[in-house]
Amino acid sequence: MKKISILGSTGSIGTQTLDVVRQNKDVEVVAIAANSNVDLILKQIKEFNPKLVCMYSSKAAEELLKNVKEDHLNVQVVTGMDGLISCATIDEAEIVVTAFVGMIGIRPTVEAIKAGKDIALANKETLVTAGHIIMPLAKEMNVKILPVDSEHSAIFQCLQGAAGNKPAKILLTASGGPFRGKTLAELKYVTPEDALKHPNWSMGKKITIDSSTMVNKGLEVMEAKWLFDVTEDDVQVVIQPKSIIHSMVEFTDGAVIAQLGVPDMKLPIQYALYYPERRMPTADRLDFTKLSQIEIFNPDNVNFPALPLAYSAIKTGGSMPTVYNAANEVAVAKFLNREIGYLDIVEAIKMMMEKHNVINNPSLEEILEVQDKVNEGLKDYRTL
Repeated sequence: MKKISILGSTGSIGTQTLDVVRQNKDVEVVAIAANSNVDLILKQIKEFNPKLVCMYSSKAAEELLKNVKEDHLNVQVVTGMDGLISCATIDEAEIVVTAFVGMIGIRPTVEAIKAGKDIALANKETLVTAGHIIMPLAKEMNVKILPVDSEHSAIFQCLQGAAGNKPAKILLTASGGPFRGKTLAELKYVTPEDALKHPNWSMGKKITIDSSTMVNKGLEVMEAKWLFDVTEDDVQVVIQPKSIIHSMVEFTDGAVIAQLGVPDMKLPIQYALYYPERRMPTADRLDFTKLSQIEIFNPDNVNFPALPLAYSAIKTGGSMPTVYNAANEVAVAKFLNREIGYLDIVEAIKMMMEKHNVINNPSLEEILEVQDKVNEGLKDYRTL
């Protein structure tokens, strides 16, 4: 019986992880954590019987504790960052699924690695901002970092038959989101409802917005750099609108290996949990007889400038990727709250990058301080 902890159990990745648990029957969920969705996490407690539950919101934790007592459930309820860390380091867990969105996932991931837990990584911000800390620590602790993002899982799978040969190039695929082919003039009046209509994937709100702006792909380039020990120049983003090719690896001799499948996150989740074993499919199989063609395009860096901004942040290095990520987190929240326009998301990132004095090789404390400064710098940012 494989024992896991899920940080972010009520979000998109977390709920799909629990779908994988239901299907396979040989995984025990020993701890779960969420921000504030009491109703859903209470249902998860009753179904999966974890020993430890964290509600990051103290108010939500109080409400959950009241429900737990009323229903006579045998579970410990904790809260805040200390609670997240408790869930990440619980003795019984072998693998920690880090599915929280945003930089909130950094400290629990670091502590889980220190505790010797393998990491099923869905929280890309951890490597974007602290890859220089995370990867050496994982190596020191002999801990596996198993990517859950569909693109990074695809690259990871392609490299399994590489026999130690390093990739000459990583071809990181993107769908192009709902606005592929649109101009800046057409994007000016995009609403949150428009941006949340992804053509292929069912994801949480924040990552869906990131996909539409191409910020998500910029973050994934940063993540790939650390996961696969390559430079940003070794990562080429290509647009594959159907989301059938999840990513590709090109080797020195020109051979290209690709991982293909239907767009379903449960496949990379299951692969991370059971690596290197493969299980029965979590969704429909890809039917090649129904594929008339697979189109590949270059990204549109003029109308979607978030991607070149990401490459700039990587080349600058140090604390600049943290600024890129933190500014985006604030701007997306403001866009969803109708405080700024769609194009202002990338403008906010650009503005904060231009203002930032780079810290080379930042510590974890410095990374979090940079986040706080960005949050403060954008606190009064309004355009609508």
